[in-house]
Amino acid sequence: MANTTATPQGATPQGATPNKTPYAAGGQGIRGMAGILVLSLALSGCGWLGGSDDPPLPGKRLSVLEERADLPRLSGRPDDIRLPPPVPNDDWPMAGGFANHAMHHMTMADAPEMIWRVSAGSGSTARTALLAEPVIGGGRVFTIDSEAEVRAFDLNSGEEAWRVALPDRNNEEDDGYILGGGVAYDLQGRLYATTGFGKVIALDASTGQELWRQDVGAPMRAAPTLNSGRVFVVTVDNQTIALAAQDGHKLWTHAGSPEVTSLLGAPAPAVDKGTVIVAYSSGELFALRVETGATLWQDSVTVKRRTDAAGDLRDIRARPVMSGDRIFVVGHSGLMTAIDLATGQRVWQAELGGVQQPWLAGDVLYVLTNAADLVAVDAEVGDALWVTPLQSWVDPDDRDEPITWTGPLLASDRLVVAGTNEEILAVSPYTGRILGYVEAPDGISIPPVLAQDTLVFLADNGDLVAFR
Repeated sequence: MANTTATPQGATPQGATPNKTPYAAGGQGIRGMAGILVLSLALSGCGWLGGSDDPPLPGKRLSVLEERADLPRLSGRPDDIRLPPPVPNDDWPMAGGFANHAMHHMTMADAPEMIWRVSAGSGSTARTALLAEPVIGGGRVFTIDSEAEVRAFDLNSGEEAWRVALPDRNNEEDDGYILGGGVAYDLQGRLYATTGFGKVIALDASTGQELWRQDVGAPMRAAPTLNSGRVFVVTVDNQTIALAAQDGHKLWTHAGSPEVTSLLGAPAPAVDKGTVIVAYSSGELFALRVETGATLWQDSVTVKRRTDAAGDLRDIRARPVMSGDRIFVVGHSGLMTAIDLATGQRVWQAELGGVQQPWLAGDVLYVLTNAADLVAVDAEVGDALWVTPLQSWVDPDDRDEPITWTGPLLASDRLVVAGTNEEILAVSPYTGRILGYVEAPDGISIPPVLAQDTLVFLADNGDLVAFR
C-alpha cells in the first residue's frame, strides 16, 4: 500500500444561436471568457487587448497574422457558424472531459477573477515532463505531477486535502525517469491513476487511500478512461487493456503495431455507445467492443508528404472525439478525418495535422495545428471556416524558442488557448479574432479544464491556478 500523508486544512442541447458579434473588449460584453483573466493582474499586469487603459508594453510589435503559404484553404463560410448555447458543467472527471471527449459549449461565471493559486508538486524539468491535465469531481481538483505524486485540492479554496506518492520507493526501477500517466475520477468516489512505471492504481478520492494496484507490464503516457465499470488504459508499446474498476483484474487486451519512435505523451481512449476508440503511436485507429475488446473496424490516420524527421512520426497524439454517429481524429502527420462510428468509413478528411484534441461544439470543430494555426472546421463536411495563425516563436526574427500552444476550450463564447510563452489567449469562436491575452505564471503545455464555472490551468512549473 502506498504511503498516504494527510496535509493540514489551511451533451449539450441545440437551440438558439448566440449573438455572433464578439463582445467588444472593455465594453458591456466583457463577460464569460472575455472576463476570465482581465482581473488577474496579480499574475500578469496586463489585460485583454483593448480592455486596459495602461500604456502598451515596450518592445517591437510582431504580427501573428502575416501571410503564409501553408495555411489551410478556406472553403467554408464563417457566417454559417452556429453554436449551441452554453450550459453549466459540474465535473471534468477524465482527460478530455467525459469519456467521449465531446464537451461542446460550457458556461463561465460573470466577471470571474483568479480565486487561488497553489503548487501541485513537481513540474517539468530536463529529466521529467508534466503530461497529465487535472480532473475535477466531487468538488475537488485532482492532479498527478511529474514524479507520480497525486494531490487533491478543494475546488473553491485551493486547500490541499491529501497527497500520495504512487511509486514504491523501495523498488529501484521506480526511481529516475517516471514520465507519464494521468488520472480519472469515478463519480462513485474513486480516483484511478496510470503511471510511467507500469502500474494502474485505484485510490479513495476522499482520502487518497490505495484500494488496489495492477501491473500492466509497460509504462503508460495516457490517462485512463472510465466507462461501464471498466478502466481503459493504453501502454507505450501500443496495447489497450481493460481492467475491472472494482478490483483491477484484467478483462481483455488489444495490441496494435509497435512503434519505435513516437512523440512524448499519448491520447486517452474515447468511449461511448459500447465502443472504445483507441489511437496508437503507429497512426492506427481501432474501434473495439467495450465488453470483449473485439475489433469492429480499423483505420490508419497517416499521410507521408514531409521529408523532415518530425513529419515522419505517425503518431495520433490528439484524443479522438466521439459525438452522435461520428468520430473525429487528427493525426500528427497531417491528416484530420471524420469517421462513421458504425461502419468505420471516412465521411471526410482534411489536410490538417496536430497533437491537440479537437474541440467539438455543435457542428463546428476547433483545432490547433502543428503549424500553430487555430482553425474552425465545419464538422459536417470538413471545410475550413476561418484560420487564425498564432505566434510560432518567441523571437520570430531569429526563429528562436518555438512556442507550443494547447487547447482550445470553449466557454461563454470564448475559445481559450495557452502557450509555452506564458500567454493565455481568448479568441472569438465566430471570427477567429484574438480578443486579448494575459500572462500566465509559467509556460502552459497542458490543456485547461473547466467545471462549476471554474477554469483551471496547470502550468509547466507545477502551479495550479483557478479562475471564477
